[in-house]
Amino acid sequence: MGKNKLSKFADMLEFPHVFQVSSHDILSGKNFEMRGKWNEIFFENNHPIVLELGCGKGEYTLGLAEMYPQKNFVGIDIKGARIWTGAKSSLQKGLTNVAFLRTNIEMIQHFFGANEVAEIWLTFPDPQMKKVTKRLTATNFLKSYCQFLKPNGYVHLKTDSNFLFTYTHAMVQTNGFKINALYYDLYADENIDPVLKIKTYYERQWLSRGICIKYIQFELKTIEHFVEPELEIEHDSYRSFGRNQVQS
Repeated sequence: MGKNKLSKFADMLEFPHVFQVSSHDILSGKNFEMRGKWNEIFFENNHPIVLELGCGKGEYTLGLAEMYPQKNFVGIDIKGARIWTGAKSSLQKGLTNVAFLRTNIEMIQHFFGANEVAEIWLTFPDPQMKKVTKRLTATNFLKSYCQFLKPNGYVHLKTDSNFLFTYTHAMVQTNGFKINALYYDLYADENIDPVLKIKTYYERQWLSRGICIKYIQFELKTIEHFVEPELEIEHDSYRSFGRNQVQS
């Protein structure tokens, strides 16, 4: 491991707004002390809590936090070196409504209590075209989100992937969730909400290659049986060229 990564990991241990709990501890039954008490223990207010799952370097988490000071934001990712960037930047900007959690998203229900979260953002997640249960909008994940999301809480998906967008749209329709916003080509509309104009590093890459950005916002509710949509979806061809190559 490089010295730079080691230095970042050392910083993370000292950052007051970064929380790291080993999977082993959680699976062995250790309780996360702030579960159900994020506002009480850390944020010290009663503002709505919004999560960004797979936050990477935290660009969207920080953008949201700056735009909405009356909300609390938690960026979540398993990659510590990525989280470091957003955590460092939030300290430099003096943002007090931001925290970061390092964990696997598959374990997210162990870190937030019932009705504790108001919204979830999924920004450019891996579409997992071969693994349904790995998709962050798959029904197994939705069941997990229902354990801590407020009734009819918002889920936002912003993606370059037509595959994931099509799958998610079908999943929402199949399960009867209310759609509040739907864009097949987000930036074709000049009047979109400013919150949708926050651009991450990867989003700028996709846009520079002429790839449309898609967005869907829906209300998630607990239902008796979650149903996976049955449809064949064409895979995103440009991914077969590699994320760092431009498709001709």
